[in-house]
Amino acid sequence: MIDIAFDLEAPARERLCDCLARAAEAALRQVGRAGDISILVTDDAAIHAVNRNYRKVDSPTDVISFPAWEGEMIVAAPDDFLGDIMISLPRAHAQAAEYGHTLERELSFLAVHGTLHLLGYDHMQPEAEREMFALQEMILTETGVVR
Repeated sequence: MIDIAFDLEAPARERLCDCLARAAEAALRQVGRAGDISILVTDDAAIHAVNRNYRKVDSPTDVISFPAWEGEMIVAAPDDFLGDIMISLPRAHAQAAEYGHTLERELSFLAVHGTLHLLGYDHMQPEAEREMFALQEMILTETGVVR
């Protein structure tokens, strides 16, 4: 299940929730995984605080992922929860305008990107970045979300 919440006012919220859920589900299908994800759509101030507190980066960002398998060990029964994703709606709006595509395309990209991070993909090294970014584009193309 993909659980999506907004902590800010957003027009067309249902449409945005649908595009986020479709994108995250497509990423899971593409890599042959299943599981639950929580996505919070928030503002720059909230994501800035999280970025500063958890990543020690004192600026807002577009998306942050928190895989359930990272961090301190929690003694609990294993379940299908993969982790949490935070997305800045103002940053998504700005990036959509910058790249010349729709807000839905940008949110889909951010949901796919965040989901892949939950599954262990990263872009810290050039080869890993090429692999992750190629996979993102393939997922978005296959779901009909193009620039």
